[in-house]
Amino acid sequence: MTPALVLFAWWAVQSAPVQKTPAASACSAAEYRQFDFWIGEWDVVTPDGRTAGRNSITREFGGCVLQERWRGAGGTEGGSFNIYNPVSRTWHQTWVDSTGLLLTLTGAFQNDAMRMTGLGVGPKGSSLNRITWRPVEDGQVRQIWETSPDDGRTWKVIFEGRYKKRAAE
Repeated sequence: MTPALVLFAWWAVQSAPVQKTPAASACSAAEYRQFDFWIGEWDVVTPDGRTAGRNSITREFGGCVLQERWRGAGGTEGGSFNIYNPVSRTWHQTWVDSTGLLLTLTGAFQNDAMRMTGLGVGPKGSSLNRITWRPVEDGQVRQIWETSPDDGRTWKVIFEGRYKKRAAE
């Protein structure tokens, strides 16, 4: 093969249009959509109607992650990353906030609710935490956050909130 023919062959390969097929999302299985009821822009209120804060939940990173951005009525800010683990068939949340709290939770969607449990560590020490999110009437979400001082034998509610879709601003 002559050098000119080699050069022409190389040029032809480089110039050929590349057919790209749309890549399937790595996170397209139904399990990755179990927590979609939480996606949205929310005003969060306590059971007595007081404003607890605002929360924004978005799908990020190719649809694989739910990202939370919280701003409490008292000024606390925080956020979490939530992802489904197909090997363990569980959900995982990592939460951090402006009080120095780190929560690492694992759980599953069962009985029409997402429930995750795990350790919380912060300036005040550590505790076992359990958070449950449940879709309720009118597209709202109810969240109950509990802690246990005795490794899960008993639980105390430390936060209860009702997520209501935020009105357009």
